Amino acid sequence: MQSGTILIVDDNKSVLTSLELLLEREFERVETVSDPNRIFSVLDERAVDLVILDMNFSVGFNTGNEGLFWLQRIREVKPGLPVIMLTAYGDIDLAVKSLKSGAADFVLKPWDNDGLLKKIRTSLQETENKSPAKPVKASGGPAMIIGHSPAMMKIIRLVTKVAKTDANILIYGENGTGKEMLAREIHRLSLRGRHEMCNVDMGALSESLFESELFGHEKGAFTDARECRIGKFEAANGSTLFLDEIGNLSPALQAKLLVALQNREITRLGSNRKIPIDIRLIAATNRNLHEMVKQSLFREDLFYRINTIQIEIPPLRHRTEDIALFADYFLKKYAALYKRPGLTLHPQTIKKLESHPWPGNIRELQYTMEKAVILTEKEVIRPSDVSLHSDKTCTFDRVPNLRELERKAILAAISQNAENLTAAAEQLGISRQTLYNKLKRFNF
Repeated sequence: MQSGTILIVDDNKSVLTSLELLLEREFERVETVSDPNRIFSVLDERAVDLVILDMNFSVGFNTGNEGLFWLQRIREVKPGLPVIMLTAYGDIDLAVKSLKSGAADFVLKPWDNDGLLKKIRTSLQETENKSPAKPVKASGGPAMIIGHSPAMMKIIRLVTKVAKTDANILIYGENGTGKEMLAREIHRLSLRGRHEMCNVDMGALSESLFESELFGHEKGAFTDARECRIGKFEAANGSTLFLDEIGNLSPALQAKLLVALQNREITRLGSNRKIPIDIRLIAATNRNLHEMVKQSLFREDLFYRINTIQIEIPPLRHRTEDIALFADYFLKKYAALYKRPGLTLHPQTIKKLESHPWPGNIRELQYTMEKAVILTEKEVIRPSDVSLHSDKTCTFDRVPNLRELERKAILAAISQNAENLTAAAEQLGISRQTLYNKLKRFNF
């Protein structure tokens, strides 16, 4: 029996069983998963020597895009890990495409047992003979958890098509749905992924700081400009620039942004020299830009400039299939952080989580799980251990004054958004600057 661990990833149970029976006679350990989102949990938990990965995971789709997507993510996280692709369609172009994307080999279904074993041994031997490579940290951290709901699988298929291009992308979604994480994943999978992605929270930029932050300034350009500074456009040259909450820009700032994007050049404050820029733009918003264009609140020409490809992330309440997956991910993350190994979720707890509307989306679920890990005293997290925010109508033993209500609302918004002031301001329906002013008034 050969030493080593083989991971098989296929949504077909009969395929998993057949391969497991074949390989467990030849190799020391065989792991199987039917959901590709679990790949990275297995890779985190144990050393895997080779992955056998199916090309398709959604009924009715046989393009292989999903397999290529997961192959790329494995390559980002574990660059030296050999992956053999499984495809039932005999498409030689798809097979060649997988090899170009970094697969060690491919196998057509139905497979020949001896041929498959030979390819596995060859791939393992070739990997062993290679010089050990230094671990490479993927830009933006570990691969994100996507989800396996139909809505998210549709997004995965779209991402695999557009990630390798330089097309501008606009991401829609409520607060906490993971817009920035999706932007980072697109960047990771792009040809610019070897560079760091630059991100700017447009909602936090004042009119006076906009040009300095995005375009940079020369020494002496204004009173506090004590030294030369490059802006985000220059910092993102050759990489991706992520503009979050782009719907918050005033018409004047929209015009300045449009000029930079159209001309693909910027001019620092205090300078007349034009600097060419080479960026891939990803923008995000929780506002309806279509409606804002109709109301003349957002420039139509800028809208079409940033909206070559549009991706809308559905709120968590519309993809309940993903709740258990995210809950398990955050459970493992915080159990490790707070040294609580062995924690599990009771089935009724999962049902409770799946029935909650999650107004704060994934961000709310994340901090709910963190609090549960910290407070639970047993090995199994039961429904009573999970505290969920309720939207029930408020009742008072006494009527509080408006100042007290405002103070409590601000504290609640800051707490629910994990002290993210931009998100808290949006939840309260005020600007970030207004929130700052109120914090000063209440001496927070």
